[in-house]
Amino acid sequence: MTKTQKAEIIEVLSNEFKSAQSVIFCDYKGLTVVELEKLRKMARAKEAKVQVVKNTLATISLKNAELEGVELKDTNILVWGEDSISTSKVVSDFAKDNEKFVIKSAYIDREPADAAKVEAFAKLPGREELLGMLASVWMGPVRNFTIGLDALRIKKEEEAAA
Repeated sequence: MTKTQKAEIIEVLSNEFKSAQSVIFCDYKGLTVVELEKLRKMARAKEAKVQVVKNTLATISLKNAELEGVELKDTNILVWGEDSISTSKVVSDFAKDNEKFVIKSAYIDREPADAAKVEAFAKLPGREELLGMLASVWMGPVRNFTIGLDALRIKKEEEAAA
């Protein structure tokens, strides 16, 4: 890899990491290409990105994005995205299905985090689930009002029939 190629990778990753809310570092040693493609497909569905990067290039890119505090060792695959919860869910779900895939550390909301925090974020409800809960709460009074009106109508009909 030439110096210009390395510089291009650093520039692209630095820009990606500046806009990312979470960057998760995982060990992928022993996974097949098919399994890694499955991870990439899962990530694409949640608008996250996945890339294997040399530790030196990743460290420089993270430093350029003002993310410091996590040391990279051994083999790493990086998963990042603009939504911390969905990115954490991708990594956590993939780790459940693949024993060789291990969550090491992360930056969540631009702060250093460990694997336990990534797992905790993965358990939180996502945006769609929260919107569904909110809609249910908003519709509760309307639903109760219509049930009450229907019960009143039935009662009035019974009184009129008697």
